[in-house]
Amino acid sequence: MGLLSHGSPLSWEETKKYADHVRQHGITQFLNIYHKVKERQKDVLKWGDEVEYMLVAFDHENHKVQLVLNGEEMLDVLQGRGEKINPSHPTLWRPEYGSYMIEGTPGQPYGGTMSEFNTVEENMSERRQEASSLLTDNVSICTITSFPRLGCLGFTLPEFQPTPVEHGASKSLFFPDEAINKHPRFSTLTRNIRHRRGEKVAINVPIFKDRNTPSPFIERFANDPGNEAKAALPDHIYMDAMGFGMGNCCLQVTFQACSISEARYLYDQLATICPIVMALSAAAPFYRGYVSDIDCRWGVISASVDDRTKEERGLEPLKNDKYQISKSRYDSIDSYLSTCGEKYNDLDLTIDKEIYSQLTREGIDHLLAQHIAHLFIRDPLTLFEEKIHLDDANESDHFENIQSTNWQTMRFKPPPPNSDIGWRVEFRPMEVQLTDFENSAYVVFVVLLTRVILSYKLDFLIPLSKVDENMKAAQKRDAVREGMFYFKKDICKAGIPAVDGCSPAVNGTEDETEEYTLMSIDTIINGKVMS
Repeated sequence: MGLLSHGSPLSWEETKKYADHVRQHGITQFLNIYHKVKERQKDVLKWGDEVEYMLVAFDHENHKVQLVLNGEEMLDVLQGRGEKINPSHPTLWRPEYGSYMIEGTPGQPYGGTMSEFNTVEENMSERRQEASSLLTDNVSICTITSFPRLGCLGFTLPEFQPTPVEHGASKSLFFPDEAINKHPRFSTLTRNIRHRRGEKVAINVPIFKDRNTPSPFIERFANDPGNEAKAALPDHIYMDAMGFGMGNCCLQVTFQACSISEARYLYDQLATICPIVMALSAAAPFYRGYVSDIDCRWGVISASVDDRTKEERGLEPLKNDKYQISKSRYDSIDSYLSTCGEKYNDLDLTIDKEIYSQLTREGIDHLLAQHIAHLFIRDPLTLFEEKIHLDDANESDHFENIQSTNWQTMRFKPPPPNSDIGWRVEFRPMEVQLTDFENSAYVVFVVLLTRVILSYKLDFLIPLSKVDENMKAAQKRDAVREGMFYFKKDICKAGIPAVDGCSPAVNGTEDETEEYTLMSIDTIINGKVMS
């Protein structure tokens, strides 16, 4: 989870008044950081993973499984026994959206030696054991992407009823507010997304049809006196709250690059890998007690935090809003950052032109300026009264306010102010797996892939429109075996310097459609068998 400030959260109407203030000072904070560290070089590889867990109670006698709502209490104990008394404790514990969730990361970053890669599974196992030591006999800490009965009646322990017609954060027909983490950031995000959008979020997932599924499949909602479920579609599983997306678990990895140029290069190259690894790690076919016709959570989360108004979604003419915005703020990236990727930036990019002009006047190049100006078309979703006026030279909360609520497949992360941390890149599309072995295998694979990309100067770049098509394909049922994905035919363009630009062959007039083709994941990962 992103920036966690403490204080008095503002309502959406109050937050909206300060939206331009946050954007203005966020850009100033970014510029201050950039000018201080833009020439920083020779940072070594440091990296870490983030694993999200659910607390699950098993009632074997009654054959009932529920999510346990004591993540906050458990977190206090874990932090009290760990980092609060020992800065070198091997695990850091953090809150997550659901009050049945916690997040664990390594206490210290890993390095780049092979011996450290071999400790990842052990560290994950120690995290699980550390948390499990606090649990009663019938409760387990599970790494599952989506809880199959999330949103079903009585899915929490203790049980709570949703409150669709009363005052609350989500007003969901299915998801009680008590299942939201008690930290004010989470309920404020939930409420402000709904208020900004002007209605509840609407999530519709295609249902898997077997011979017993009615056709059309249409649900009736008894607890819907206000016809709030009018957004439900036939043959779909309907959900109506942020918790159905952010209440899922994922697996992420962040790594430090040696320079800003290397970070931008890796950001681009890995963006093309996101849909491939998402399909490989797909682990989320169940929603609200039904079997869906998708295997991944990505589209569910995207819809669960889609705060765009009807005007921004193109459903009404622009009158009160500035832009039509093509995607939710949780989605795939919209532009490459390296010069190698510039010719493949074929998506229409909505940017704040004033912010773009300010950035370029301050010496920011076109590609990075349009990336930041695109992120900053969004409003801040949460703001704390105590965090309105900040020291822009030494703080970055306003920048992170916008940055951390653009939840994209990749995240380009400037160093925090006045720190020894370098330029970083975060890889975000993976679904969490059941075992520590599987989770460690995925994160080690991604980090090792970055080393191979740099060592062999690999080139995975294809038009971003094709990456978006791959993202859609990756979420389909059994995409890992049946899906076809656009991928580059020749990834070994030896003339490409790793971070400093592109060879003439890449920037030349070569027909882009000849550079890539549809491949299976088997072919992408294992290569093509030559007869």
